[in-house]
Amino acid sequence: MFDYRLKVFHTVASRLSFTKASEELNITQPAVTKHIKEIENQLATRLFERKGTSIQLTAAGEILFEYAEKIRGLYRDLEFEINQFNQEHKGKLIVGASTTVAQYVLPEILATFHSYYKDIKIELITHNTEMISALLKEGKIDVGIIEGESQSSYFEYHPFKADEIVLVAKANHPQVRKSMNIKDLYQLDLIFREQGSGTQEYIQNRLKEKGIHIEDLTVIMQLGSSESIKNYLLHSECMAFLSISTVLSELKNNTLSIVDIKNFSIERNFHYILPKGEQSELIRLFLKHLSYN
Repeated sequence: MFDYRLKVFHTVASRLSFTKASEELNITQPAVTKHIKEIENQLATRLFERKGTSIQLTAAGEILFEYAEKIRGLYRDLEFEINQFNQEHKGKLIVGASTTVAQYVLPEILATFHSYYKDIKIELITHNTEMISALLKEGKIDVGIIEGESQSSYFEYHPFKADEIVLVAKANHPQVRKSMNIKDLYQLDLIFREQGSGTQEYIQNRLKEKGIHIEDLTVIMQLGSSESIKNYLLHSECMAFLSISTVLSELKNNTLSIVDIKNFSIERNFHYILPKGEQSELIRLFLKHLSYN
């Protein structure tokens, strides 16, 4: 029900990119531009301004984005409350999620889902991407939410939420205020996630595309969680690639900072995965809730 033009604006404003919005919405970039122009004409104001190769919201754009968030929430509440009024939902879902998603993305989503459907019990199982895929194949979980990119013919894969992986270090690290080239990674002490981690797999693949092989880097240690890595960084000169979702609090509190790598970024989507075939009503209901977040 969310007005489509407003949805286009909301996506561009969230991603601050016409290109990324077109990919996420599966429409052409000219179509995105057309929808934004129509809103700007209707409101008689500019919503975005260009800063070099990037865009940012104007003051009017910030106001519209704030209201778009509220309208999106109202539509979501309306649809779920009507749905709850018309049907009685009971049962149990077992959701498997990779570590980053389970710790930093899902808690708020699960809390709002429970507020609508108090008679649906959810069990959350947390493992790395490789193990979540195995559990789903064995039928031990109903749906998996992962951060890796390996795909199996057993499953259907659906994008769930955009994410970015960034290089981070403690805020007072001497490299923080400097841009670096990707080849400079060879001069750094690095911390990585364990093998089997979806984030680790994604990082390795993106680096390999740039001719950087992880076995040639100075890897001081591999740790089993983003929390462990963040705490290690605070007490060392090491750096690490982490999901932006995991460091929002540290960036806000200025304990960790992003280190810029020229002409290099790692963007990805979290995915939910399902066994191929028809899904139960409870799974469809949960996935519909995911799509609003």
